Amino acid sequence: MNSSGSESVRWLAVAAMLLAGGVPRQTMAAQLDGVTFPATAAVGNTTLVLNGIGLRTYSVLAIKVYVAGLYLQQPSHDASAILASGGDKVLLLHFVHDVSVDKIRDAWRKGLLRNCPAPCTITQGQFSAFLNSLQAMHAGEDVELVFSPDGVHAYYDQQPAGYISDPDFARLMLTVFLGQNTLVPDLRQGLLGLQPGVDVASN
Repeated sequence: MNSSGSESVRWLAVAAMLLAGGVPRQTMAAQLDGVTFPATAAVGNTTLVLNGIGLRTYSVLAIKVYVAGLYLQQPSHDASAILASGGDKVLLLHFVHDVSVDKIRDAWRKGLLRNCPAPCTITQGQFSAFLNSLQAMHAGEDVELVFSPDGVHAYYDQQPAGYISDPDFARLMLTVFLGQNTLVPDLRQGLLGLQPGVDVASN
């Protein structure tokens, strides 16, 4: 990733809302495993709405790793349509468990390779550069991936962490979560707003 802070992400005080319960009632859209996501997020002058939320677990012990929320310009249950659309999108991951950098890299490596079958147009150099840019995460920390038609910006706890200026790689990153070959099908269902028992309020 090349470091860049060129795109401002206004989260409506997401960091405080998620943990402190400080979301005004009219903006509270959904809650899962004690983590609350606001109804909207803004990228520049574009307002996005919460599409769905889901829980990422690990191993047969179902260790809770993070809660994720997907924000779109228009809500949709159609993964293919979301991936094909050129509009801004935001994927927010709120970690509830510490994860080492080796495990984070391994999860991304498996997800990227699973969703980019041969002939994959992403080069080994791109894979390596991305994996080397990752870092360990701790409970209470957030990762925000802000997708645009030109690529994806990454933020760790609201601080710019990098930018990928390749639309194909950006789409592949989102496909790791939403694609038919995802390794996290339950999380995919949640992000698509299809998870039973999770109510995402209408705006």
